[in-house]
Amino acid sequence: MVSIVRKAALWAAVSTSVLIAPHAALAETIAGAMAKAYANNPDLNAARAGLRATDEGVPIAKSAFRPQVAASATGTLTRSDIEKTGTLDTHSGQIGISITQMIFDGFQTLNNVRAAESNVFSSRETLKANEIQILLAAAQAYANIARDQQVVSIRRQNLAFLREQLNASQARLEVGEGTRTDVSQAEAELANAQSLLVSAIAQLKQSEAVYVQIVGAAPAGIRQPAPASKSMPRSLDQAVATGLRENPQILAAQYAVDSAGFQVKSAEGTMLPGVVLQGAVTRNTGNVGSGLDDTTASVTARLEVPIYQGGAEYGQIRQAKEILGQQRILVDSARASVQQTVVSAYAQLDSALARITASRSQISAANLALEGVIEERKVGQRTTLDVLDSQQDVLDAQEALAGAQRDAVVASYSLLAAMGRLTVKTQGLAVAEYRSEEHYEAVKDKWFGLRTVDGR
Repeated sequence: MVSIVRKAALWAAVSTSVLIAPHAALAETIAGAMAKAYANNPDLNAARAGLRATDEGVPIAKSAFRPQVAASATGTLTRSDIEKTGTLDTHSGQIGISITQMIFDGFQTLNNVRAAESNVFSSRETLKANEIQILLAAAQAYANIARDQQVVSIRRQNLAFLREQLNASQARLEVGEGTRTDVSQAEAELANAQSLLVSAIAQLKQSEAVYVQIVGAAPAGIRQPAPASKSMPRSLDQAVATGLRENPQILAAQYAVDSAGFQVKSAEGTMLPGVVLQGAVTRNTGNVGSGLDDTTASVTARLEVPIYQGGAEYGQIRQAKEILGQQRILVDSARASVQQTVVSAYAQLDSALARITASRSQISAANLALEGVIEERKVGQRTTLDVLDSQQDVLDAQEALAGAQRDAVVASYSLLAAMGRLTVKTQGLAVAEYRSEEHYEAVKDKWFGLRTVDGR
């Protein structure tokens, strides 16, 4: 009986490989899935748009360095009723242009520009963190499908085995060598196996739906992936050191500290003197021949020394200092979080690899035990229930191996993500890397224009 089942399983495997072989080129790799997610994921594209909006904060801050030009025009019509001459209409008008240039504002603008630049650098690191999380999600979605496909295949094989056991039990009952209890036990296990298969197929469909959401394409030709190998650390200490040095969450928090520091200096600048230079040209016009037309030009320099502004300036300075202190604490929090994540992922990877070895040994032993129980049943030393229990041990070991393989893959990529090494460049993904500095360089000194860099 065992040989028949083994041959059937072998034939199914060969048939499947023959069917798949012509379409091998369509098979998706885990690297390919990550590349597609990097290019297509809408959440990632939204984060990139958010960074481009943050880039505009720099030219906005720099605008205070530049002159402000305004034109004005006014017109007045006056109607007077005079007893002897009747109605007299007079009109007058004024047109002018003014230019205002900030000379000194207590270094507020300078510090605002530096704060805006730090915000850009912080947002770049935040975008990198988002990219890493999307790549990790894609790898996890891929590994989940590979696991679920294995579970479905295992449970289908189990279903075929149990059908053979049911047929064998019925055959023994007909010749008087078995009991009705054996048949009922086989029928119960077969019904349970059918339920488990339906559940596994449903889980596979859910995993495929998540894959489409993250990657942006339907899964095709998913194979069992190996754990990550590129940029993997040699030891836990190296992994922690790399994470503390390169994790974008930490770098983003450090740039946020820089921005908050410049905001403190900008707030303190409100208590310093300010100098503004203003030039204006005005032309007054009146009735023709009235002699009221004239043009005037003026240049005004204004020095403002703040003495007391109701206390708002003091509150703003204290507030900025508290925000700076908060950002410094958040750096420590980010470091602790990264260290915990690295250690956890490293331990999970070690555990998963050990479970893979143990599960393979368990499968081998369980298969030998199953064959022995079947042989012992033939001579009346075992029952059908013993065979079913042994088959369940094989099933559990096989599914444990599928779960351990998935966990090893996810843990390895989680470790890279915590280290800040799960990137397009370090993993050599076949996709164009998004270069955020190109947009920044295009807009940071822009004086005019309503259109965005991409033409909108």
